Amino acid sequence: MIKADYVIIDPLGMHARPATALLKLSRNYKSAVTIQKAGKSVPVKSMINILGMAVKAGDTVTIITEGEDEQAAALAMEHFFTVEMKNF
Repeated sequence: MIKADYVIIDPLGMHARPATALLKLSRNYKSAVTIQKAGKSVPVKSMINILGMAVKAGDTVTIITEGEDEQAAALAMEHFFTVEMKNF
């Protein structure tokens, strides 16, 4: 299991476009990907789960990857939250 914290920098927070991109990215890996915020935790398996977290700009989220390719999944999540989130 790999955990990493990220601060959401998009002024609109985790809205539909980045949520869709995160969902698609997570589907590339066999590992389970979970998003946590303020004690609430949901699997990144559906748009409803992601958008239901109501992640706003400045919020810190914890991404947990767990499974056989967790290292690769964690690196992809790191790239997503540190680079790709700037482009939405």
